[in-house]
Amino acid sequence: MRIGELAAACEVSRDTLRFYEQRGLIAARRNDNGYRDYPAETAQLVTYIRTAQRLGFSLGEIGSHIGELWQASDPDQAVTRLLQDKLALIEQRIEELQHLRGELQQRLATTCPLRR
Repeated sequence: MRIGELAAACEVSRDTLRFYEQRGLIAARRNDNGYRDYPAETAQLVTYIRTAQRLGFSLGEIGSHIGELWQASDPDQAVTRLLQDKLALIEQRIEELQHLRGELQQRLATTCPLRR
């Protein structure tokens, strides 16, 4: 599949695909003329990458897990574990932000907010 076909199928730009390839998230074979030729399953992989990004995963996180997900005997279970881990991180971050919010509110109630 050529880059234009893949871009259209996944509703992303060619630059996005080139960027993903540069980051090692997807791979293309090069034809004799230098054109990229992507395997058909790359469309599924690009869809996974885009979905993972929308769910708050960084490209670094995605890249570190793609191999294990692609090779997993039960991909659904592997994805479920990743989502559970991400949710736990988000909940921890929310708790940290709520604590920070409380501290900021306390400091704003004082005459000199930077003194403890």
